[in-house]
Amino acid sequence: MKLFTIDKDGKFVQFKEQEFKEENKEIDLEILLENNPEYFFDNSKILIIGRQVTTNLNTFIDLLGVDQFGNTVVIELKRGKTPRETLAQLIEYASFIDNLDYNQLNEIYQDYSGEDANLEDYHQEYYKSDSADKVSWNKNSKLVIVASNITPEIKQTAMYLRKKGLDVYCVEFKYFVNNSDNKMISSDFVVGDEEFIRTKISSSAQLPKTDKEKFLITLDKNGKLLFDSLFKFAEQKELIFRWGSKGFSLNKTFTNGFVGLCFGYPPNSVYKQSIYTGFEEINKKIKNAETVIDFYKSELEKFGKFEQAKSNLKWVINKEINTPDIENYLDILKRVIEKIEMEGLKIE
Repeated sequence: MKLFTIDKDGKFVQFKEQEFKEENKEIDLEILLENNPEYFFDNSKILIIGRQVTTNLNTFIDLLGVDQFGNTVVIELKRGKTPRETLAQLIEYASFIDNLDYNQLNEIYQDYSGEDANLEDYHQEYYKSDSADKVSWNKNSKLVIVASNITPEIKQTAMYLRKKGLDVYCVEFKYFVNNSDNKMISSDFVVGDEEFIRTKISSSAQLPKTDKEKFLITLDKNGKLLFDSLFKFAEQKELIFRWGSKGFSLNKTFTNGFVGLCFGYPPNSVYKQSIYTGFEEINKKIKNAETVIDFYKSELEKFGKFEQAKSNLKWVINKEINTPDIENYLDILKRVIEKIEMEGLKIE
């Protein structure tokens, strides 16, 4: 295949195919695919929930994702040729993933993202699904090999496995560079349907965390007004922030632990500029949690700014807000904290 760009004089400038592994570390391909989840399916993105996920056999899955239906996607990356053991590796990974329930997938996602918010809520926002849509977590798995050279042995074996009902895909990519050092990647399905592959980026097994300063820069004037007040409130009440890759969780501390009260997100998050409740955290950690959650929920419903978001409530800050709104919300938080302090943490 020949690829050309057109210069300002209308001349063709050829991209020359290069060996990807000669110019790039193995992590580069992983990063590219991680940061471009639309690469995998033409008609659907893949939500990446883990990178270098450790299995029970102490091996490592390059990338782990979930599709819009909750099915897992196990991705194995090779910069060069696919060794004979590639499919055996992939099936070994699949045998581990097959036994994971939602809670375990959620742990993988939270560890990877650095966020305390749950996978179910993020999945709903990422795929823009209706809150009433039921997701069957990990009912099926897709197995994907991405390599610059899918060998005939791997191709033949993968096709056999597909005939036997295993959802295996092989994607071959080509890497091109021109004289201006512009880079291009093309890809073709050599096993599987026409639904797959593109590219994303990051150099550790966890996404880099944000902080207060970076978070505030992204906000509009309404977001700044609300979150500035929330930060001051947190300082007065000696609450702590746990920062993730996009947003934060606001936590009430105890001598033997902490509990999340709410989550905050900036405009460039999949959640948009918003505050989410932390009902799952309260339910998991606080004694008589149902009483506290019922109070929290009823007060926010009376407040009138929050709407349903699966098991939580959310306040999307996309309209002008005023000081009384903020004071009312902070007063609700104050009373929820008092109830949590009264009940205390569950004894493990």
